[in-house]
Parts: sequence; C-alpha cells; structure tokens
Amino acid sequence: MTSPLTPLEEQIAHLTRTVEDLSEVVARQAREIDLLGRRLGLLMQREAEREADAGGTIPLADQRPPHW
Repeated sequence: MTSPLTPLEEQIAHLTRTVEDLSEVVARQAREIDLLGRRLGLLMQREAEREADAGGTIPLADQRPPHW
C-alpha cells in the first residue's frame, strides 16, 4: 500500500529536477551572453579604430546619407 505522500514526493522530485535543469540553462546562457558582449565590445572598438585611422573627422554612423 502506498502512502498518501508518495505522489507528492514524486511531484517534488520532478519539480526539483526541472528547477536544476533550468538553472543550468540560465547559467549557460549567462556565460554565452557575457562572451557575446565581450566580442561585440571588441568589434565596436576595432571599427572605431578603423574609422579613426581612415582620417574621417565624423564617424560614419553620424554622417547624413548623400540624398539628404
């Protein structure tokens, strides 16, 4: 004969496993976001240096398009 608590214990075990799995996913995503943020920062820095080396006084992002 099973105890009336057995279904609840099973549900708690499943929920605990789900929380642990989700925690691993969130931790992995946080590491990936950090890595992508660093890469983006490096790319932005590289592009700013490239624009500065080109001798332009106004960054391309701040220039008006030719049709204005």
